[in-house]
Amino acid sequence: MFDFGIDGYQPVWLHGRREVVREHGHRLSGLAGRTLTGVWMAWDVEDDEWFCDCPVLFDFDGEQVEVNHQKFDDLSLTWNTIDIGRPVRWPGFDLRWRPEPLPELDALRSLTLKGIELLEWTGRDLAQGRVDVSFDFEVNRATVFNALDENGLSFVSPGPHQRAYALG
Repeated sequence: MFDFGIDGYQPVWLHGRREVVREHGHRLSGLAGRTLTGVWMAWDVEDDEWFCDCPVLFDFDGEQVEVNHQKFDDLSLTWNTIDIGRPVRWPGFDLRWRPEPLPELDALRSLTLKGIELLEWTGRDLAQGRVDVSFDFEVNRATVFNALDENGLSFVSPGPHQRAYALG
């Protein structure tokens, strides 16, 4: 199993909303009401940019959910497995964990999570049924979405081809 160069990280790939809800629904909904204390991303030091192949880590008062996408519809959610004090080893890259590297993420730190939405892609293409994870705060949101075999980030409301399912 590929660990993305992260010691202790073992992604478990899920497909579709029902699998995600069955495996993680209760724990995700339990994050509602908690404060976001940090978001960590693997950062390419040389190019000074987000290395979007690695998981995005959201820490809510010590409960860390690790969100990762691959292929067209693979989603892995893991919990408290990644130690940001340990290096990311990816051949050919100098990667470091960086907190809130984007201003939109920094603006969310210290806010209380209103709830989680799973966003299911309804378009009629290869990605149909794909699931993105959206963290909904009173004033904004952050969505980690499948950007075709890597992670993407969005800070806007769901689009017309996304069906939102609230978890908490």
